[in-house]
Amino acid sequence: MIMFKKLKDIERRYEELEKKLSDPDVVGNRGEYQKAAKEHADLRDIVNTFRQYENVLKQIEEDQKLLQENDEEIKEILKEEIPELKARRDELEGRLKILLLPKDPNDERNVFLEIRAGTGGDEAALFAADLFRMYARYAERSGWKVDVMSSSSSGGMGGFKEIIALVEGKGAFRSLKYESGVHRVQRVPVTESQGRIHTSAVTVAVLPEAEDVEVNIDPGDIRVDVYRSSGHGGQSVNTTDSAVRITHLPTGMIVTCQDEKSQHKNKAKALKVLKARLLDQMISERDSKISETRKNQVGSGDRSERIRTYNFPQGRVTDHRIGLTLYNLESILDGDIQFIIDSLTTHFQAEALKRSAA
Repeated sequence: MIMFKKLKDIERRYEELEKKLSDPDVVGNRGEYQKAAKEHADLRDIVNTFRQYENVLKQIEEDQKLLQENDEEIKEILKEEIPELKARRDELEGRLKILLLPKDPNDERNVFLEIRAGTGGDEAALFAADLFRMYARYAERSGWKVDVMSSSSSGGMGGFKEIIALVEGKGAFRSLKYESGVHRVQRVPVTESQGRIHTSAVTVAVLPEAEDVEVNIDPGDIRVDVYRSSGHGGQSVNTTDSAVRITHLPTGMIVTCQDEKSQHKNKAKALKVLKARLLDQMISERDSKISETRKNQVGSGDRSERIRTYNFPQGRVTDHRIGLTLYNLESILDGDIQFIIDSLTTHFQAEALKRSAA
């Protein structure tokens, strides 16, 4: 069995790393030790699962031998035990297949969460603020930190034309990567006097944070403009030119940041966002079959291009990719989205298994 051989090879490598981590020469070399410790930790889950799987196989084999004996009482016990063991075997085998799937190298990274109002004017901007709060509450539940990098308000109603935040925490990209796309909202706006339901759209993009070694920006490739920050209604936030606009000349990408009072802090944040966007573009170009381009990822913001609908009159949330409908809209908007994330992860893992078996 090819899978069994592969798992045995992984177990051998795991045992080699265990010996390495107790070698005084390796312990004394910080870089080598950290590299070995990380690989060891990465393999721990699959090795532990494989060992449980082997134990179950061994137990099934022993029980089937005992069935050949004449003790009727033992036979009755085994007739109940063996099906349970076989179910456990199948469960562990399924888990091992998932653990053997190629890992997304970005899964453990921090992410840039970009939320933009699409079709729907003020109502879309208000929903952009609702979505940002939903993700911020989810991050809080997950023990992650959220740092707003840039935001653009919409009038005096409290919405966002655009908000970009850095979400810092282990596994942030793994959890949030399927949130990219168009989110549609159906509700009666506060400004609607006739009680009619309006449909608006908000785009969400989730980008892994780039490491400096991956994206090196040539200073000659960017133009940095500074200007005075503005708040609601265009009034000046402060009296210095602290807001920063960075234009990446080769791609035409533009990033602005004005949330900090310091020009240097705004520039540093804008560069981080630019690096994440450039990394996303590099990933897309490197493997266009797996990663869609940034434009395709978020769509145009049109109502029809949606991954999820939030229907307020019905208290309903529907994820159209997997046909999942839930009637707990209020708790979902309060950050209770783990079930949706788990369901999406299971779906896309199943799709990946189908492709690997083809």
